[in-house]
Amino acid sequence: MSGSATTCDSWEGVRNLTEEKTKSEQDARVGWLKQRLSELVRLSRMPGVHLSEEIEKLQTRLEKLRREDRRHDTWVTVEIARHKERPRTRDYIGHLIDGFEELKGDRLRADDPAIVGGLGWFHGRAVLVVGHQKGRTLDEQTQHNFGMAKPEGYRKAQRLFRLAERHGLPVFTFVDTPGAYPGVAAEEGGQARAIAESMLCMARLSVPVIATIIGEGGSGGALALAVADRVLMLENATYSVITPEGCAAILWRDADFAPQAAEALRPTASHLLELLAVEKVVEEPRGGAHHNPELAAQRLGEAIAETLAELDEIPARERRRQRRERFRRLGHWDDPEQPSTGPSPFGGHAAPAE
Repeated sequence: MSGSATTCDSWEGVRNLTEEKTKSEQDARVGWLKQRLSELVRLSRMPGVHLSEEIEKLQTRLEKLRREDRRHDTWVTVEIARHKERPRTRDYIGHLIDGFEELKGDRLRADDPAIVGGLGWFHGRAVLVVGHQKGRTLDEQTQHNFGMAKPEGYRKAQRLFRLAERHGLPVFTFVDTPGAYPGVAAEEGGQARAIAESMLCMARLSVPVIATIIGEGGSGGALALAVADRVLMLENATYSVITPEGCAAILWRDADFAPQAAEALRPTASHLLELLAVEKVVEEPRGGAHHNPELAAQRLGEAIAETLAELDEIPARERRRQRRERFRRLGHWDDPEQPSTGPSPFGGHAAPAE
């Protein structure tokens, strides 16, 4: 067993060295192309010198290398977000929430271990926490269905949201799922309706709601726990409408095109911050949160505390109105019946606020 672990550790080191070497070689090529392009541009200014064709070729090669570099960086982020040692919801609960008491079951059918939720104390204040739970070992991942919740999981979340509303407790959600469970049984159990009702329930809450994307944030399974006043996102997390593999299978009919799909989806924290889909990016320890879970949890706790203090200053009715308006402004649509109020953050025009 120890020999196997040593072999894996050695391979991981070799892979890292290979990636670093490839990256440095690509940086060197980019640097040489930039230098050569600069020389040709300078020469082209001389009378009688025509180098437009050579300049265009160099610019094409340089742009191709830049696209490959962006694709590499995006795919590395996707891999870090999926890392099996990355902290899960229960890890952050253990670091941030005192006296956590888990509450199970949807009071209709069953308990779904893909979603964990309960009550606890955050900085001396009672709060309600709900989040996806993936697990680490194969047995844990199988037990938690790899974080892919079924309808009973979302109904459990709704029950807990209503409990928080009844007792005036702030709600923290942790999103970490490739998506809702796509099986036939889930569809027969009303998966789409369960997700929609979870989103509606969150939209109606008058208490402060803070969602954090801690790993993968995939499709409606993620959005069902992310209709919040503020959406935070860890630096190496991802958040998108579909997995890169799913997107590649649809567009190219080949999951091997996942890195290209990931670049097109722009699921990384920096991109989503630019699009105003998230409000804050929480810096992770070097190499990812799994390298120092305690520091990652500390930084996330500080960001949540700061955000909660900000939300406490907003009256409940106004907070709920702003939450709904936040999501209405995302996207691109035109209403021929009403004049637009200006460009939407995602392009196009947004409908006027109510």
